[in-house]
Amino acid sequence: MKRFFRVFKTLLLVYYAYMVEYRAELILWVLSGSLPIILMGVWIQAAQQSNFGLSPTDFARYFLSVFLVRQLTVVWVIWEFEREVVEGKLSLRLLQPLDPAWHHMFSHVSERFARIPFAILLIVLFFLLYPTAIWVPSVGTVLLFVVSIVLAFSLNFLIQYTLALCAFWTERASSLQEFWFLLYLFLSGVIAPLEVFPPVVKTLALFTPFPYLVNFPASLLVGLPTNPAQGFLVMAGWIVGFLALNRWLWRQGLKQYSGMGA
Repeated sequence: MKRFFRVFKTLLLVYYAYMVEYRAELILWVLSGSLPIILMGVWIQAAQQSNFGLSPTDFARYFLSVFLVRQLTVVWVIWEFEREVVEGKLSLRLLQPLDPAWHHMFSHVSERFARIPFAILLIVLFFLLYPTAIWVPSVGTVLLFVVSIVLAFSLNFLIQYTLALCAFWTERASSLQEFWFLLYLFLSGVIAPLEVFPPVVKTLALFTPFPYLVNFPASLLVGLPTNPAQGFLVMAGWIVGFLALNRWLWRQGLKQYSGMGA
């Protein structure tokens, strides 16, 4: 356990130092996730002219929460892992007494700490422009939101890392992510809250992992109708399922890996 925490601390500090080297790049990445802010303006105008069951203020708070959720759960491991396999750099990782997945995990976690200050500045700017949207969640709500974010990030990371393992069999594993992203965009709640979806579409979406990556944490934070216990159980189920698939693909992929490009 002592060794685990020492490794944990070392990897976290190393990757954090690496991330803060490129602050300008981080700002661009934060801004690239501002799609929810753009969509917020569209839905606010639509809510003023039609009845969607949510007020313009509800839409403003929801899409701000979506922006925050995406900043905290974004992953890119599939492109890094694909490059390591194609270029043979994974061979160096395999020589270390540590699963390569931990390097990617701590890289993502460290990037969160480097990214958050810029995201907070944008949120403050948002409240200056939309003071009527200001709200203060309760302590219980914040705790539930934090738990949902941890689970959402873990699930999102596992899904993309599992897709990344296909790089053992194809040089374009990232193309799978492009297809996955289309489904994610429409079913996760990034485009619109699930509350405005037709009942049939909403029901079908809840059987997939997508709504729990964005809509569920965002709804918890703003107080939209949701079932926390059910949501956490579903997320845990998907995490266990993808973890099992991930470990199986990893073992099969290592048999396939030949260090191409090394």
